[in-house]
Formats: sequence, C-alpha cells, structure tokens
Amino acid sequence: MSLLALLLLLAAALAHATWNLLAKRAGGGVALTWLFEVLAVLLYLPVAAVSAALQRPRVGGWELGFMLGSAGLHLGYFLALQRGYRAGDLSLVYPVARGTGPLLATLAAIVLLGERPRAVALIGALLVLASLFGLADVQVLWRSPARDRSALGYGVLTGGFIAGYTLWDKHAVSTLGIPPVLLDWGSHLGRWLLLTPLIRARWPEVRGHWRAHRVEVLGLAVLVPLSYILVLTALRFSPVSAVAPAREVSILLGTWLGTRVLGEQEAWRRLLVACGMTAGVILLVVG
Repeated sequence: MSLLALLLLLAAALAHATWNLLAKRAGGGVALTWLFEVLAVLLYLPVAAVSAALQRPRVGGWELGFMLGSAGLHLGYFLALQRGYRAGDLSLVYPVARGTGPLLATLAAIVLLGERPRAVALIGALLVLASLFGLADVQVLWRSPARDRSALGYGVLTGGFIAGYTLWDKHAVSTLGIPPVLLDWGSHLGRWLLLTPLIRARWPEVRGHWRAHRVEVLGLAVLVPLSYILVLTALRFSPVSAVAPAREVSILLGTWLGTRVLGEQEAWRRLLVACGMTAGVILLVVG
C-alpha cells in the first residue's frame, strides 16, 4: 500500500468515526437515512458533475447497473445494521459487522481476484480482526442466548454486505473506470429513490429529525459520502486485501470518541485493544 493510499484511508477513518458519532446522537431509522441521503445527493451534485465533466467517463448500461447494484448493497448494509442494533447490544453487533466485513472481503479478494498479500500483511490483517472482536464485551454472549444469536446473525449479515459492496465497488472504479465521486453519488441517488416510497407514512419522523438534529443530519450528509469517496479513491490503485482491513482504523478513532465524548465504560480496555488494531494496520501497510 502506498503512502497516499494510507493517508486517504486515515482521512476516511476519521470521517467515518465522526459520522457514526453523529448518527449515534441523532438516532437511526429509515426517516433519518432518507433525510441525509436527500441532502447528500443535493450537496454532492456539483462535485459529481465536475468529476464527470473533467474525466468524461463512459456511462452505459454496465456502469448504470453497477451504480444500482452498489445502491442496493449499501442499502442492505444500512438496514441489516439497524436490525442488528434493535436485536442486540452495540458492543456485540458493531465489532462483529466491522470484523466480518474485511475478513470476507480479504478472503474473497484472494480467492476470486487472485490477490496474493505477503505473510506480514496477512498477520497484520488477522491482528486487526482479532482486535476488532476484542473490543466487544464477550460476556454478552452468555446472556439471553436467543437474542444474542439473532444480533450476531445480523452482525454477520452486515459484514457480508460490507464485503459485497467493497468488492463490487472495487470492480466498478478499477475495472469499469467509474470515477469514485460519480459512483458514490449514483449510489446515494439510488438509495434515496429506493427509500422514497416508504417515507410518506414517516413524514412526521423526517420533520422531527430535522428540527431536533439539524446539525447531525447535515454532518451525515457531508461525511458519509466523503468517507467512502476517499476509500473508493484508494481502491483505484490499491488491492482490496489491504484496503478492507486498513480502513478499520476507524475503530480506534470511534473508541476514543465513544469513551471521551459519550463517556462510555471500560475506556482503558477498549483503547488498549484498539491500539493492538493499530499495530495490525502498521504490519498490513509494511507487508
């Protein structure tokens, strides 16, 4: 992985951790998702237009199909993650989802794309994943087994969507040559259109989110696209088996924000495990 790719992924991690903090404060749901998707489409329309004008990409049936597929995979990710949070604890679902995603993406990149990362990089990836799962409070697995199995299942399903859209979007930007900004904007547009039929019955929720969490909604509209555009840009010239685990450095930033800003418990244990994840990222980059 090049230094430029690493810097892009670190910036993406900061943006990702920040928008997760904003989403935590604002609450979730279809109404909030639709609202920030609308704003993201409007805010990034000039950026997507300039990108298309400068790069003049070919946008035919295949390209439009990949944009729609990306929208569907990302929407599945959002819905599965929300169901997981309704079924179980954040400390169980989030690490499982974020850990399963890069694990599956790395394995698929090796099997399907023929990528061959060095042993040091694989050790780093394993350390990152082990640290991610170490951030969870494993004791929750022994309470309410049926409930936690359901949450675990949604966490794994969410990780599957993460792996799916990582590989799908990698092919879109590196093989088909779709500019990252244009692909991400098209994906947001697709998700907005897919959610719009559900909004009529939820319009009071939309208005309530805007009145109570205007700053958070605007932050989501800016940072959700920005964080993934940076990742897509790195994917254009970096292997999936390096990008997928390395972007999980956001867990370190998210852990710090959770313990310092939200006052979450077990700060030292979680920060220590997150530092182990950072060591894994360094091995991954060196490899």
